[in-house]
Amino acid sequence: MKKTLIYIIVAAILIGLGAYKIASNKADQKKEVAEVAKQVDKINVNVITAERENINTDYTANGTFIPKQETNQSSEISGRIVNVMVREGSRVGAGQVLATIKRDAIEVDVTQAQNNLQNAIIDNQRYENAYKTGGVTKQQLDNSRLQLKNMQSAVRAQKVRVNDTSVRAGISGIINKKMVEPGMVVSPGTPLFEIVNINSLKLSVLVDESQIGRIQIGQSVPITVNVLGDETFNGKITFIAPKSDASLNFPVEIEVANNGSLKAGMYGTALFKTNYGAENQNMLTVPAEAFVNGVSSGQLFIVQNGTAKMISVKTGKVYGDKVQIISGLNGGEQVITSGQINLENGSKINIVK
Repeated sequence: MKKTLIYIIVAAILIGLGAYKIASNKADQKKEVAEVAKQVDKINVNVITAERENINTDYTANGTFIPKQETNQSSEISGRIVNVMVREGSRVGAGQVLATIKRDAIEVDVTQAQNNLQNAIIDNQRYENAYKTGGVTKQQLDNSRLQLKNMQSAVRAQKVRVNDTSVRAGISGIINKKMVEPGMVVSPGTPLFEIVNINSLKLSVLVDESQIGRIQIGQSVPITVNVLGDETFNGKITFIAPKSDASLNFPVEIEVANNGSLKAGMYGTALFKTNYGAENQNMLTVPAEAFVNGVSSGQLFIVQNGTAKMISVKTGKVYGDKVQIISGLNGGEQVITSGQINLENGSKINIVK
């Protein structure tokens, strides 16, 4: 009887301990579930601390060199090429004869025009004398004078044709391409030679809209060329486009004197010096990725008491991936840089370390 009682007491104790353990486990589970629930309500974000820093405001732009002058020299008249005086690589001066066109038939036309002019001169003189004695009318004299002028114009026109049989260089430079050989028949406008002037070159680059207001015509710009090592060339801005392209970039041309090592088509990098005094000192910046819907929106999320707070800021210049903040931040704020797409004003957040 005693043993049975003991067994009953032990069993009761074990049952009690088991019940306590189960209740304790349930309490722990409830705590864990509550904690998880809290975390689920929070949105993971990355943050940076807004702070002031020295920003190098120099701006670089890449482009290719183009000739200052370039032309396709063509024929003015139709005819057969009889001589070509230059070859590719030849240096030529403006007005220099590059090729000649057969002129036999044109010279015949010149002779005929000169003969017609002599006849017109004689006829006009006869009409002038006759008019003085009343032998011809004023209208007949006027017609004679008009005929004389027409013959004079015809002679000048034929002389122009003779001159056009010599194809002359329109600019000084180097023959880059020769598209003609003796015996070829050409027509007006047929390209015969490509001439480029590379005594000075132009570096053509695109400058972002955020930087275009910081440069000006006549500004000196150092230029480097990758294939020429450490050599630096000094250029001068000669053109800033008044209108941007579709990507909000402005074409800019920088003229560079050629020391003989530069060639059209080379790739160059222009460094626009924009460090003026204290403008690049102690600048408050945040990453461009922190902005909601892009830098132009001027909207950011900052951390406030464990939640995300949307604020509006006034932005300045963009320097690479950094954006200058003019107002709206004082420095020291925690600015959210990722996860903004899931945030609303007042959303609970979890900062990912």
